Amino acid sequence: MFEKITPEAAGIPSSEVTRYINYLADNSLAIHSLLMIKGDKIFTEAYYKPFHKDFLHRQYSQTKSFVGIAIGLLLDDGKLSLDDKMIDLFPEKIDDINKLSDRLKSQTVRDMLTMSTVGDPEWWFRSEDPDRTHLYFNSRIGDRIPGAIWQYDSSGSQVLSSLAEKLAGKPLLDFLNERLFSHMGTFKNAEILKTPNGDSWGDSAMICTARDMASFAKLIRDGGRWNGKQLISEAYVKEATSAVVSNAEDSFTSVFGRGYGYQIWRAPRDGYAFVGMGGQLTVTLPSKNLILITNGDTQNNASAYNLIVNGFLSFIADRISDTPLPESEDYAALEEKISALELFSLKSTYPPVLKDKIDSVTYICDENPIGIKKFAFKFSGDEGSFSYTNEQGDKVIPFGIDKNVFGKFPQLGYSNEVGRVKTTDGFMYKDAVSVRFTQANKLQMRVQIIDKYFGNLLATFAFKGDDVACRFTPIGEDFLMEYSGDIIAHKQ
Repeated sequence: MFEKITPEAAGIPSSEVTRYINYLADNSLAIHSLLMIKGDKIFTEAYYKPFHKDFLHRQYSQTKSFVGIAIGLLLDDGKLSLDDKMIDLFPEKIDDINKLSDRLKSQTVRDMLTMSTVGDPEWWFRSEDPDRTHLYFNSRIGDRIPGAIWQYDSSGSQVLSSLAEKLAGKPLLDFLNERLFSHMGTFKNAEILKTPNGDSWGDSAMICTARDMASFAKLIRDGGRWNGKQLISEAYVKEATSAVVSNAEDSFTSVFGRGYGYQIWRAPRDGYAFVGMGGQLTVTLPSKNLILITNGDTQNNASAYNLIVNGFLSFIADRISDTPLPESEDYAALEEKISALELFSLKSTYPPVLKDKIDSVTYICDENPIGIKKFAFKFSGDEGSFSYTNEQGDKVIPFGIDKNVFGKFPQLGYSNEVGRVKTTDGFMYKDAVSVRFTQANKLQMRVQIIDKYFGNLLATFAFKGDDVACRFTPIGEDFLMEYSGDIIAHKQ
């Protein structure tokens, strides 16, 4: 589907692509995959080991853009209108319509698509209600004027996903496969995780390859056409990718504060984007005929979106030529660099003089919010392990020094195929763990969860005499949170 060409054939020097890749690394961004496309040709395709082209990656809120397009398909079918009231479409989800505010009663499909909604319900990860659509109507926190103020509303996107499934009479992915993907020959191994009541997790849980995302971007860029066949209304696609509403009042990241369409963001240079938590980005610049796709886990960096997109503009979009350039020897160096790319890991800024002092020493913890009772480090060459005891028992986390070691994060009970639902079968998330030394008495450990769920944990240990101060900082959607807080421990 996508022919691979050199950057020079696309009109950009290979050296500029190398600079962009270096720039991402210099900003400590944990990128997993990087694709850049001009027209229908890929001029950069990079995967950071252990990720690869067939890896099915969680797309997080990029899933919302699929939902927006699914609503467009139903609009084409005459099964709804953008002015339909949401309460009329979900009467079975409402306990007592007389208890709903007039604002919620007046909310339309268009209001939902543009995130100009009444506001959030109770957060579903903390609710006992397994049905997020039922929760949306019956457990209100916000009550803004619909169609007035833009504010990010992930729960509203989930309701739209449930609406698509209700009207289509089938799961969201089956509907998209039938109407779009089967014609495109992509998304063959994709999946969407579920919410507790069996609905597709439509605001967060599409899992597919980077090339799948490239095919979706191509479909939308081409106005809903694929191989000459119109799969969805061109007029709807044009409107969905336009600035239907302003989002400057409350955009969570400035680079995309240029307007919002139907579950699709506006982007710089008159572009638009599908945007997902942690660096899941698909940015299209029609005027340059360019598409950028990234996957990663940048949740620890609030500036990640700006860094990724602004770097792409500076190194690629603003330098690319309309015509091919002469082939360059720099291409071989770029290819060599890409072949050697690995997942981000911590790198020491101080010699590992601490190793011998703490090797195999057990530290007993004061009472702490994490519930760790004792821990110890063991080292062997450039690898080691962190062993500890918490309420689940004895745990071990293998790690590399200035590199990743891959294994399983030992905490039990995290969700798998169904969001929020705790597992009881011994399931554990895959992880990548690295350690670095930052001072004579200090080391840090970073755990990266690299499964159907992505998150990370940074743990800092500062040793002073027989004592050690520890700080654990987790980032994860609904996991790792028990590993949050400070610990003081003492040599046994």
